[in-house]
Amino acid sequence: MTIDLKNHEAGTPYTGDYTSDLAKLQKRLAHIQVAHIVHQRRAVVMFEGWDAAGKGGAIQRLTSEWDPRYYEVWPIGAPTAEEKGRHFLWRFWTRLPMNGDISVFDRSWYGRVLVERVEGFASEAEWKRGYDEINEFEAQQADSGTTIVKLFMHITQAEQDQRLKDRLDHPWKRWKTGAEDYRNRARRADYLTAMAEMFKRTDTRWAPWTVIDGNNKEAGRIAALTAIADRLEANVSMEPPPIDPAVEKIARKALGLGD
Repeated sequence: MTIDLKNHEAGTPYTGDYTSDLAKLQKRLAHIQVAHIVHQRRAVVMFEGWDAAGKGGAIQRLTSEWDPRYYEVWPIGAPTAEEKGRHFLWRFWTRLPMNGDISVFDRSWYGRVLVERVEGFASEAEWKRGYDEINEFEAQQADSGTTIVKLFMHITQAEQDQRLKDRLDHPWKRWKTGAEDYRNRARRADYLTAMAEMFKRTDTRWAPWTVIDGNNKEAGRIAALTAIADRLEANVSMEPPPIDPAVEKIARKALGLGD
């Protein structure tokens, strides 16, 4: 099915008990993380989307109940000089999770076919080749047992403008906005064209895209965390492993619990 961002712009307010439902989701996600740890599974959760679309807020709530020893959040910005001297996927290979870990990417390798395409940081030959390179990269991860979750956080131009204005007006949020936000905003039509081709070329059965309507923050966060939980849970056993009999014997003796 073709992905059309216009189908994700309703901004319908969340009608449930947001605080209670969020807490339940976070508890579920905590259990899912433990399942990855004990069953030695690994996963990649990747966020793309517009500036101010809610990626950071979703990531904060996604990881709030996770054990920090077994996940890493990777904020992806412009490549360094060392990274520019290598294949564009190299810096992502070095951030992939080990068994039992989850890597969360705040932006990703899709920069090759989005910002690098639109802003001219990659040649036409490079970004056109990027689709196949990305699909093969993701297929390699999936084939080796890594679950891949790809979310795109979408907001309308009007909603983005309001959020950028709020950041500008709030003294403790101004650090979150920069000149690139407004350069990107000015080329929205070009980005929409690039996004449409990105979805068409990289929405695969092993790494499908999920678009989140982020125009209402609460509804967007619940939708994002639910999508992540559903996909992660589908690819890991949620059965807790049996206790090691030797450990149980030692514990019962130490705690005076008997046999």
